[in-house]
Amino acid sequence: MNIGETRRRTVGEIDGFISPLRAACDDQKMNASLQKLLSMPDAERRAFVRSWVSDLLIKEAPKDFTEAIACLLDDAVAEQAYAVIYQCSRPKGAP
Repeated sequence: MNIGETRRRTVGEIDGFISPLRAACDDQKMNASLQKLLSMPDAERRAFVRSWVSDLLIKEAPKDFTEAIACLLDDAVAEQAYAVIYQCSRPKGAP
C-alpha cells in the first residue's frame, strides 16, 4: 500500500456490523425491519441504503454504525445478512 492510500475495511472489521445482526435475533421488531430491508430488490435496497447513509452522515451518527449500514450496499453482504436474520426468526430445529 502506498503512502496516502487508504485500505477499505472488510465487513468483519466493522464493529457495528455484526452487533445489529445479533441483536435482531433477540428483537422481533428489529428482525422484521431488517428482513424487510434485506428482502427488497437489489436496486431498491441500494437506493434506500444510500439515502439512509446520507441521513446518518448529516446527523453525524457514529462512524462504525454508518459504515455498517453502508455495507448493505454490497449485494453479497446483504444476501448473507439476510440469511443470518432469516435463520434467527426460524424456530430452533426448523429446516
